[in-house]
Amino acid sequence: MSMLGTKWKLHGNGKAVRPGEVVAPGERLTWPITIGVGMQHVVAMFGATFLVPIITGMPPATTLFFSGIGTLLFLVITQGRVPSYLGSSFAFIAPIMASQQQFGVPGALGGVVMAGAGLALIGAIVQKFGAGWINRLMPPIVTGAIVALIGLNLAPAAKNNFDAAPVTALITLVTIILVSVLFRGIIGRLSILVGVLVGYLAAMVRGEVNYAKMDAAAWVGLPHFQTPEFHLGVVGLFVPVVLVLVAENIGHVKSVSAMTGQNLDGVSGRALVADGAATVLAGFGGGSGTTTYAENIGVMAATKVYSTAAYWVAGIFAILLSFSPKFGELIATVPPGVLGGAATMLYGMIGILGVKIWVQNKVNFSNPVNLTTAAVALIIGIADYTWTVGDLKFTGIALGSAAALAIYHGMKAIARARGTAAEPETEGPAAHQGLPPAAKAAIKSAAKRPPKKR
Repeated sequence: MSMLGTKWKLHGNGKAVRPGEVVAPGERLTWPITIGVGMQHVVAMFGATFLVPIITGMPPATTLFFSGIGTLLFLVITQGRVPSYLGSSFAFIAPIMASQQQFGVPGALGGVVMAGAGLALIGAIVQKFGAGWINRLMPPIVTGAIVALIGLNLAPAAKNNFDAAPVTALITLVTIILVSVLFRGIIGRLSILVGVLVGYLAAMVRGEVNYAKMDAAAWVGLPHFQTPEFHLGVVGLFVPVVLVLVAENIGHVKSVSAMTGQNLDGVSGRALVADGAATVLAGFGGGSGTTTYAENIGVMAATKVYSTAAYWVAGIFAILLSFSPKFGELIATVPPGVLGGAATMLYGMIGILGVKIWVQNKVNFSNPVNLTTAAVALIIGIADYTWTVGDLKFTGIALGSAAALAIYHGMKAIARARGTAAEPETEGPAAHQGLPPAAKAAIKSAAKRPPKKR
């Protein structure tokens, strides 16, 4: 591959993927098929990417523009080795909304820039020294708690939108739930997008959609760009986001590595730097912060096409779409009721993703360190505790994230010093590694023993 990752080798005859094979990042199918797959990636990222600016009041077309630019930048920095679309990150919703109340949109954009710069700095360190220290700083119990509290902290915002038009919100929510179980493949994975479309139609019938701004907008024109302002008071809001973005990016690289059979550990740092740079760029121009998108992993898993050529197509097409102000204003007409129904599902999903991290890593909640870390952090985040120090204001997400880190490492250090750490941190085979040989043998014997007849 070239230094830019744009020199692709044709996979087979370029027309099909044989059973058991995948189209690697450095390969491609014929251009018509590649363009089709790229368009599919645009559809996959569409619903989630637009929900963030709609909920936060940011310009949708601008967010789409910077998601396309960010995707191309990501592909260049990772040299085409990591197929990914950079869409709007849900982790930014809460801090953007909170910072807007104090400092307006420019202040929120300043926070986005700072978060991106922090992520890029961490990426540079990872590229130099490896990612082991991140796993030690943020083990699964801490990462899961931070992800969960970010989603659950937004529950009041979802309720406020739901209450604005309960019937429309309920139609949207029920549609999302039904589509996710009625359909397989790409439609099932796009349940939120389908739910928003059905809810939007219901809102139209009920007269809840206002097209005044869309009618006045031009068909072709530049996205609405804005410049950031920097305030010390937003730092505490956006620091937790950086931790979530690190976890998301590392997880994305590991997922792609597992699906393609390629070891991509060497580009984990580059992926973080790339996402950080894309977020900085978005913040300077008025877009939302970005992250690698799980929605597009679903498309790759379904098609077995991991070619970065498809992502170049997706990025370019997203940029072209962003140059229609009328299209952007159409997206902005989504009414509160639809947002309330979608957000009820969406924010809950973010919270459950944190729980999923605990489950996948077999976190042992019989261990008082794990139990206390999660319990305190979640209550602080959900109740939105606030601490003001001069010009700095720390809200539930920042305080909950800080509590998770401080409690976990503080309790672990004390338990180690006192010799009171009796329970393992994880369940299953990994949890038995520190047990005496006799205890291991007893556990193994019990596992093999047939159950008693009743």
